[in-house]
Amino acid sequence: MRAPSPADGGTPAAATLPLSVAAIGVVFGDIGTSPLYALRACFSDVAGVSVNESTVLGILSLVFWSLALVISVKYVGIMLRADNHGEGGVLALTTRVLNERPMQGAAAIATLGLIGCALFYGDGVITPAITVLGAIEGLSIVTPAFERTVLPLSIIALVWLFALQRRGTGAIGRLFGPIMLVWFVVLAALGVRSIVLHPVVLAAVNPLYALAFFAEHSVVAFAVFGAVFLAVTGGEALYSDLGHFGRRPIALAWYVVVWPCLLLNYFGQGSLLLASPQAIVNPFYLLAPDWALMPLVVLATAASIIASQAVISGVFAITQQCQRLGYIPRVRIMHSSAVLIGQVYVPAVNWLICIATVGLAIGFGSSARLTHAYGVGVSCTMLINGVLILVLLWGARQRSERLQLVLVCALFAVDAAFVISNLDKVPTGGWFPIVFGLAVFGVMRTWQRGRLVVTEKMRREERPVPWFLQKIEQEPPVRVPGVAVFATSNTTGIPRTLVRNLKMNGVMHEHTIIFSAITERVPRVSEGSRIKVQTLAPGLYRVVARLGFMEFPEVPKLLRAAQPWLPVRTDDAVYFLGRDDIVIGTPRGMHRWRKKLFLFLARNSQYAASSFGIPPSRVMEVGGQVEI
Repeated sequence: MRAPSPADGGTPAAATLPLSVAAIGVVFGDIGTSPLYALRACFSDVAGVSVNESTVLGILSLVFWSLALVISVKYVGIMLRADNHGEGGVLALTTRVLNERPMQGAAAIATLGLIGCALFYGDGVITPAITVLGAIEGLSIVTPAFERTVLPLSIIALVWLFALQRRGTGAIGRLFGPIMLVWFVVLAALGVRSIVLHPVVLAAVNPLYALAFFAEHSVVAFAVFGAVFLAVTGGEALYSDLGHFGRRPIALAWYVVVWPCLLLNYFGQGSLLLASPQAIVNPFYLLAPDWALMPLVVLATAASIIASQAVISGVFAITQQCQRLGYIPRVRIMHSSAVLIGQVYVPAVNWLICIATVGLAIGFGSSARLTHAYGVGVSCTMLINGVLILVLLWGARQRSERLQLVLVCALFAVDAAFVISNLDKVPTGGWFPIVFGLAVFGVMRTWQRGRLVVTEKMRREERPVPWFLQKIEQEPPVRVPGVAVFATSNTTGIPRTLVRNLKMNGVMHEHTIIFSAITERVPRVSEGSRIKVQTLAPGLYRVVARLGFMEFPEVPKLLRAAQPWLPVRTDDAVYFLGRDDIVIGTPRGMHRWRKKLFLFLARNSQYAASSFGIPPSRVMEVGGQVEI
């Protein structure tokens, strides 16, 4: 792998501790609220597993080693180092693999990355619903009279959570970090209080108990393993949020606070079950004394709302990457931090996820039923990440990288086992993340394919530079004062907007700039290699700007950066943009339903001038019709 980047530990020491606290509030909310439902699901969701010492110690051993291997070793130890210039997530990893490991199967790798990305969107819908429901269900433990209020209160909490997103990840982290720190301390305190009574549960750190459980319950062991997976589902969100905080703060928060507190609570729940097997009804809330139940419900509700933030912020980051790489239509993206460009808010995606999450909560009705939908999609995403990191590390020469490769190969078997164990959930709810993921994948591939078709047809109207220069020399157009900028994705020819404007109006501006922005497969491009200016003819210039897929293509700002190589100022330039009417014509190519879907996406995408930071008052549109 390449040299370390800021995410490899380049966070300033003075900022590490505050960022670690903020990371606890954003990154670890998902995995931090798993104790609400994970251990209960291991028994209540699987028939034939009774609560006794051997099963409790066996399941605790599975939980312990799953957290150790999947989160501590794979994600914190290896995946966080596999950043793409500071950014994490399945899409960032895919682009890095394509950059550093060019191969014949590049199309398959790209498709695999898109599937993982689509499945992660499904996780972004399920996580808020299951965590909020799981927390507020504690009211029914306080008194059965509150049982009817659980779902309405959960819906109110979910809507409030999504309304809060506009404040930005950094602000939310500063607000929620201290609350989650209190949550983890309470998890640990509840666990220690119970472990003291039955310290025998600490023996579960011995992996022989996990092996003995599989030997004794060979028929249902894999179903239990699928429930154990609920304890590690926050790993993917952890990796996706890498660009928000950096590797060092995330690793520090995990090893010092999150991991120890989670283990103490899981072991405390196990100790409670040994003393009182009937506590399996809700082992988390029954850990607390009666007087602390209501405060714990309030704290758990706050923690569950925060937990959803880990996945939601990851979805925002993935959305920005998808848009810049051309996998989804243009949507409004708001940057919430001037320092960390990974901190973004996407209003359209935020409210679409909100609607889907509320619908999911109403449809399933309880966290117990939602556990059947949870895990299938994210386990597949984890497996895909395992494949990608294997490809990235394959052929490594450094000793540390070879060691990582060996570990990833071993952990690949664990990832595969988690996927297989979760397949049992498909008929009872696991179908949802699969269907949802396939729908998102279909939208991405339709948009990608449709853009290629439209771009190909539009480029037929473009002309080579020699032809255009000869044309204006033989038939000199009328020159009007001012600066005109013609935007195009083609970096070699003359854009169709310029050709059409010259044909229709017979005029050219005194200074004409052909501008192209190229999105590279890296998050950011260094300033020194960003701008290239070429003089094609007197008064005709080409400006090519290279951008990373995490950067906002603000055209006026990029042209100001090109000012030293241009003989004219662009402050009052007029921007000519194509705005074509796309219609369904030939029956060839994509299926008709995909064409209709592409038309719907194209007509509802954000206005191009807004995507490029161009003031609407300085835009001139040149339209036409394109058949697909």
